[in-house]
Amino acid sequence: MKRNAFKILSIGMVLLTSVLAGCNKLLQETPRAIFTPEYFKTTNGVMGGLTALYAHTRNLYGNLYYMSSCECGTDESTWGQSGGSGSSFYVNDFSVPGVTPVPTNSDASMVWGNTFPYINTASGVIENGTVAGVAASLIAEARFFRAFDYFELVQTFGGVPLDLGAGRLKFNTSAVRTSKRDSVSIVYTKAIFPDLVQAVNDLPTSPRVTGALTKNVARLYLAKAYLTYGWWLENPNNIPTYPDDATRVDPDGHNAQWYFQQAYTVALTAIQNPAPYSLQPTYYDVNVATNDRNSECMLYADHTQASELYNNSSLTYGSGGGQDNFAGWTQTWNYPSITSTSSASSWKSVNSVQRIATQPYGRPWVRNAPPIEVFTQTFADKTNDSRYDGTFTSVYRCNQAEAGITAQLYNANFLPIYEGSPVLTFLNDEPSSPIDYSNSTFKSSVGAGILPGRADFVISPSGISRVVYPGIWKLGPYRTDNGNGLGNPNAASTRPFVIAKFSEFYFIAAEAAVKGATTSAGYGARDLINVIRARAGKWKFSNANNTTYIADNSANMVAATPATITIEYILAERSREYYYEGYRWKDLVRTQRWAQVAAQYTICGTAIGDHKPVTFYRSGNIQPQYYLRPIPQGQLDGMEMSDSAKRMYQNPAYR
Repeated sequence: MKRNAFKILSIGMVLLTSVLAGCNKLLQETPRAIFTPEYFKTTNGVMGGLTALYAHTRNLYGNLYYMSSCECGTDESTWGQSGGSGSSFYVNDFSVPGVTPVPTNSDASMVWGNTFPYINTASGVIENGTVAGVAASLIAEARFFRAFDYFELVQTFGGVPLDLGAGRLKFNTSAVRTSKRDSVSIVYTKAIFPDLVQAVNDLPTSPRVTGALTKNVARLYLAKAYLTYGWWLENPNNIPTYPDDATRVDPDGHNAQWYFQQAYTVALTAIQNPAPYSLQPTYYDVNVATNDRNSECMLYADHTQASELYNNSSLTYGSGGGQDNFAGWTQTWNYPSITSTSSASSWKSVNSVQRIATQPYGRPWVRNAPPIEVFTQTFADKTNDSRYDGTFTSVYRCNQAEAGITAQLYNANFLPIYEGSPVLTFLNDEPSSPIDYSNSTFKSSVGAGILPGRADFVISPSGISRVVYPGIWKLGPYRTDNGNGLGNPNAASTRPFVIAKFSEFYFIAAEAAVKGATTSAGYGARDLINVIRARAGKWKFSNANNTTYIADNSANMVAATPATITIEYILAERSREYYYEGYRWKDLVRTQRWAQVAAQYTICGTAIGDHKPVTFYRSGNIQPQYYLRPIPQGQLDGMEMSDSAKRMYQNPAYR
């Protein structure tokens, strides 16, 4: 069969999507190499297709390169030491004049290649499900995933083909090597909206098995799609689209305000009718690994440590590809290079913080890094707001017992440390006394400094660099088979990667309200945002202190909320709530504020011990035409079309 995204009949590799110890209702599977049209006309074929649709979420969600394409180049992330010159991380950052993505080096190509085959699978299920006598609720799951994939595509590339070779939204049964892109408005109004509306109507209120789709999952994406399309129709900053639709007229005759109102109404319906979903009591509860698959998590790309077959990933050594959940590696620095000493008077290096498969740590890749402004602006309030503590690993602790080190260890100022002692701390703020980064007696292997009387080395926010920075605690791994040792820290995470959270309904409704939607009493933009902020003020555990910490700062959080909520404020709150979860680039593109919000950032360099902040500028590089990603070169090469037709198929910035 010839290479082309539009000729794939259906997708093979059916994989289990939920394996939960103690659950008695699970998605089951029988591995199969490929689905044929004939197979889709059987009940087993349809059910196998549905299982593949759940499994395919792991191709993107949890993938490091997809994560970087959604984060690097925004205000949340820049390139790290190991993602420097020549890498896709460096290219996607837009902070180097003249260095921008091209069709051969954009990580967004993953979206193209990992959606169209499954769109075709979904169409096969939809077309053949009735023949097989499958319930409408199951067909609705396929409709959801077809809309889900098209929504991912249209946000990334603009208009994309609805006809994969057999007609618009038809299951393709022939090898086709030509393609025509539909406009953005057609993709939304003829594919995304109809499929999601039908999914809302036909899906059950509660999931048929753990992790399966429901009405409210479909409502979340319908509300988000309405919101995104409303922005596209309004186009306040005159961002170009493709294929050309200069008038941006909705085929159904609605204006942007109609869609903002729909987004608000759908989101509010879900908030008022939560069914099995709810906000967790604290932000810590949302993200702590021992509480995975909680009531706030509506959709996730699942993984398991129980079986390599069902995990579709090694349980001992991750390859950094395929369906590995390795997104957390990308912004994890090389913390195992931290050393202490086994002598109380001279420096005899011992690796006191070793690589371990626990949530604060995991496997380091150092591809991306957080700018200093993340700590001084986004997460400026680290006292009332629990979300900084619930997002980052800011204290690296001695794990000598797990590593089998029995010697007494000493650290900064030659003070003794023990199992669980802080070895390196990223300070919340600049200290009143200057940090001594140059002391030659106490040899911090990572360029950290000392403060009098402290056994831990320290780095302040202004000293955060592309090589040493707080890691992402909330994405860290979790295993129950570590025993008393370090476990398997080189394996990909076996945790589910959360795709959709119930909390986002509050943000969608608030954003729609700011855009002019008529609101219900008690559900204005400030009311909605304050639900999230009040929750953020509640603490039950301090990661920094590694101990139970009960505090309720909700009143302070609510009091600090501005009287008037703006889009800029919502974006800042979204960053605090969903930092480095893969939302940011799409949030900034939707609201047309990418160039504004990510205009510049500050960070120290790539050398150990570099604590001299440098400001980098993106504002001149993020031009309007870059709000669309390039069509992958492999797609263009695989089509039997004239060179001029291929050129016109590509988004204008990349021709």
